[in-house]
Amino acid sequence: MFLQHKPSGQLVEVLTPEGLYDPCRSKINGRFHSGEEMQDPEVFKKLELMFPSGESLPRCWLDAHYRESHQGTGAYVISS
Repeated sequence: MFLQHKPSGQLVEVLTPEGLYDPCRSKINGRFHSGEEMQDPEVFKKLELMFPSGESLPRCWLDAHYRESHQGTGAYVISS
């Protein structure tokens, strides 16, 4: 799976998809996907990643208490 790194705009290959889906983890292992050489693995904050289409990651991947957060308000803010 590939996501986009917000600060750099580069694609990141997700090496630990189970960490991506786990809302209790704030970071994942991945590597930048650029050039012809395979890049070294790095740790990325999930808050700095988004889908290549520009969509944010689902709230349930980022917040273990997403069902309890601001119920009924339609508003939600994630602090880093």
